[in-house]
Amino acid sequence: MPPDTDICGVLLAGGQSRRMGGGDKCLMTLGGKTLLHHLIDAARPQVGPMVLNTNSDQGLFAGYRLPVAADVVDGHAGPLAGVLTGLEWAAKSAPECQWVASFACDAPFVPADLVARLKLAVEAEGAAMACAASGGRHHPVFALWPVRLAADLRDAVEREGLRKVDDWTDRYAQARVEFPTDAYDPFFNINRPEDLAEAEALLARLSGGELDT
Repeated sequence: MPPDTDICGVLLAGGQSRRMGGGDKCLMTLGGKTLLHHLIDAARPQVGPMVLNTNSDQGLFAGYRLPVAADVVDGHAGPLAGVLTGLEWAAKSAPECQWVASFACDAPFVPADLVARLKLAVEAEGAAMACAASGGRHHPVFALWPVRLAADLRDAVEREGLRKVDDWTDRYAQARVEFPTDAYDPFFNINRPEDLAEAEALLARLSGGELDT
């Protein structure tokens, strides 16, 4: 599936990773590659320009050859700050992009058709934005956002102090796209050391052809 060049990808790695003991969770290795490397491999074929959102030392990510952008608002405002950073980066550095697709860096098994299905849902439902869902849960950080709402989001984060993604998206018509979990949950995310061990086992099964992808 060709990339959608009018969609910018923002890779969200701005969290503090408390449950993993702190540090840059996206630089932990899975199957010999960092979680960030896995996500880049999954996202790059789906979008045009990409930017990494992290508040860590940018030198740590020089080898990935991606533009790096720290949160544009202070105070570790969570995923909404990362989304806002992506929207404002796209408006300035990728003006050809009308949309931003967000990806969390702790989920290494992202579907290859994630962005395409989110965009189709927006168009089919006339929605303002879309997010993924699986196994009875929605995943608000795997979503498609219109760049035109950047100023509205900045106002909500700065003036209103909004922090929860759902508190903002509830203000708009949002499409939700369900992904199957028959073999595994494609949005399995790594928060704790035991999750990393589970991901290693799942990756081995996928690599060995034991599960349908």
